[in-house]
Amino acid sequence: MSPSPVSSTPILRRTLIWSAVATGVLAVVAGGVGFLVAQGEGLVSGLLGVLLAALFLAITGISILIANRWYGDPLYVQLFFAIVLGGWLLKLGVFVLVMILLAGQPWLDPMVFFLSIVAGVLMSLAIDVVVLTQMRLPSVSDTTLPTEVPEDRAPGTANHIDEGPVEEGPRS
Repeated sequence: MSPSPVSSTPILRRTLIWSAVATGVLAVVAGGVGFLVAQGEGLVSGLLGVLLAALFLAITGISILIANRWYGDPLYVQLFFAIVLGGWLLKLGVFVLVMILLAGQPWLDPMVFFLSIVAGVLMSLAIDVVVLTQMRLPSVSDTTLPTEVPEDRAPGTANHIDEGPVEEGPRS
């Protein structure tokens, strides 16, 4: 399905790995601060907010990685945008559903929940900036150059095709 790897794939993978590690650290911090502020409700709110932020932010990267598997297919562009748009629509639908389900729950501290989501988004943006500024991506990527001349067709061999000088015919 993929004759050539897409040059953005390592960048997206590194971003997802760093985000997973940072999410673990942020979950400990948000859970701890939430517990100090609002005991059990704060702990659950902090952990849930960080988890949701990480999940929603990872959907885009994962959908792009999945879409890149069709690189080289004649319908690659259409498939790419369909998969990424589908991921965004999934994210929007799940977000609305989760917010409806969590609205007014007695075991959720709204401020801790909100601040942990914001912290998760800011963490993800910071990781994206760091990874993208440190990665080297060629200015001309995902291209293939013409192959070398096979040895049996190389100049000086019996099978070499020499076009020779272009001769001009009589002009009228």
